[in-house]
Amino acid sequence: MEHWRRLVMVAGAAVGLTAATTIAAALALTSDEPAGDAAAGPATHQASTPESGGGEGASDAATAEIQASALPQDDGMCNRTAGPAPEVVVTEVGADVIGNGGQGDTDPLPAAIAATPNGRSWLAWDGTDDRIHLTRLDCDDKPEGDPIALEGIDLQDVIADADGVTVLVTREGACGEGPLCGGSSSPCGTMHLVRFDNAGAQVWQRQVTNLGDGLDGYDDGARFVWWYQHHGRLASDGTNTAAYFGVAITVADGGCVDIHQGDRMQVVDAAGDLADHGDAFAVGCSHSWTTRIAWNADRDEFGTVCATDDQCRIAVPAYTTVAEGTCDGTLFGGDLVTAADGGYWTAWSQGGRARLEHFTDGPSDSTVDTGADTDHPHLVSYGDAHMLLAWASGDNMSAQVYGADSGDAAGDRFDINVPDHAYQAFKPYPDGSAAFPAAGGGGSIRIARVMPLS
Repeated sequence: MEHWRRLVMVAGAAVGLTAATTIAAALALTSDEPAGDAAAGPATHQASTPESGGGEGASDAATAEIQASALPQDDGMCNRTAGPAPEVVVTEVGADVIGNGGQGDTDPLPAAIAATPNGRSWLAWDGTDDRIHLTRLDCDDKPEGDPIALEGIDLQDVIADADGVTVLVTREGACGEGPLCGGSSSPCGTMHLVRFDNAGAQVWQRQVTNLGDGLDGYDDGARFVWWYQHHGRLASDGTNTAAYFGVAITVADGGCVDIHQGDRMQVVDAAGDLADHGDAFAVGCSHSWTTRIAWNADRDEFGTVCATDDQCRIAVPAYTTVAEGTCDGTLFGGDLVTAADGGYWTAWSQGGRARLEHFTDGPSDSTVDTGADTDHPHLVSYGDAHMLLAWASGDNMSAQVYGADSGDAAGDRFDINVPDHAYQAFKPYPDGSAAFPAAGGGGSIRIARVMPLS
């Protein structure tokens, strides 16, 4: 397989214009780099992983060479070309990644992507070798430097800054003896934030569940990862990293224990220690099948929303109703982004129809019926003035730009020719673009980048 491949499509109508623009596919460009697999590149860092609990531990990984990007500005920022209409660039990256699977709420996620402050990326994926992998991508979404491999049962999310990258993964834990009040025993796990510097060395790792020090999964008060939904998302205020994820909750019931499902948000500081943060909580929504988080600088807070069967709604934990729903098996919470006025927009769906809700402290004050027929909408900030809604459409995806202030649609819908994944996320970039890591073919990841608007 070629190391990377790029496809370009100009899609949709110019934002703010009424005249339609034709959809065009440009020629494919293939690099002159030798064939190879990003996951098995020049050398793979094997990150050290301390045992359960918190703690910091630096790995012995060698320093990775960081190659020059094809499109840097003089200040080192990526110089992606902005245009009057969304342009989609698809770059295929070689990676031995697991497939999309059934895309249920308990199925593993294949991949996640994160922006760096200079517009480059860190790409994470769940490998076919039962390890989690990380690699840097340059301005062309081409792998650079040495990839990292670390211990993990499955991948949840990744976030990056100028000094390195932090990944949210699940790992093995201990169940203990219980006994359970009913049902069958399943493996018990833990959720961890793992931090690496730009050279690929592990800086610290921190458990954000609470097993260890004599507390096992089947002990009263345990907050751990079970077979229940436990997908998670990350956000950062520039110093602290917040993880919001599904969790199993152990409650004593006489001589046995019941295992409930809910969600949990924990904040870890720059040193890798759990922070005593006002936005953190041990348990938020229950039951919870989507957890979404965003840092809101205007409000100086980590905003969170869940989809929950507690009164069947989209809610701020725990609990303020944002939007009322119905527990008919179709209620789904999409993503959360900040609004231009300092509040929030969240996407959600009910009955196969996507909606946008604007809110600040509580109930929605503005609803947008997008007309998008989907069970699993994605929402991402798209530059300072816009946001991008995307959803599965046949074997690929469709998307629509909306104003981040009014929620009004801007331009026409357009196509993103990569397969969707219900639980993966688009990520925003400082140059105004947005990217999604889609399953490729034959062991690859296709980075779909929606280029900035002018």
